[in-house]
Amino acid sequence: MTTTLIHPLTALVDGVRNAVHKHADWSDTARLVAEQLRRHLPGPDVLTAAQRDGSTDSYRSHTLHVEPDGSFSIIGLVWRPGQITRIHDHVTWCVFGVLQGVEHEELYDADLRLIGESDNHVGDVSGFAPPGDIHRVHNTADTTAISLHIYGTDVTRIGSSVRRYYD
Repeated sequence: MTTTLIHPLTALVDGVRNAVHKHADWSDTARLVAEQLRRHLPGPDVLTAAQRDGSTDSYRSHTLHVEPDGSFSIIGLVWRPGQITRIHDHVTWCVFGVLQGVEHEELYDADLRLIGESDNHVGDVSGFAPPGDIHRVHNTADTTAISLHIYGTDVTRIGSSVRRYYD
């Protein structure tokens, strides 16, 4: 008997591909992709043990899939306790799901006033699209957090999902 191993992201990639190819606007695409991520959210073992260790210097990102036509990328992010992003927005829609730990997110308006905060726990999935996507993410827990982010572009080609940073 032959056993075929299926990559843990296959169903997610197929679902995201179908959602993206509906050619909806960015907000609707983020919603459709979030539905797929909720349905096919993998566990933290989608990253290797070495990748899950993270880094003492800063949070780390690991490219797990880039769609051949550049329409989306799937990135694993590893946050050790206390690690934080700068306040930023994005070049395109973004969807994320927490695989391990807790990620604290702060949302800002265009004048950089704090307009909301949330603690995202394992299984939580959220998505957004510009404008209105200014935020900062922080691991406020005492354990490593891991999340999966899906961006509507080939982040390996453009170098980052961030459009700009705010002080």
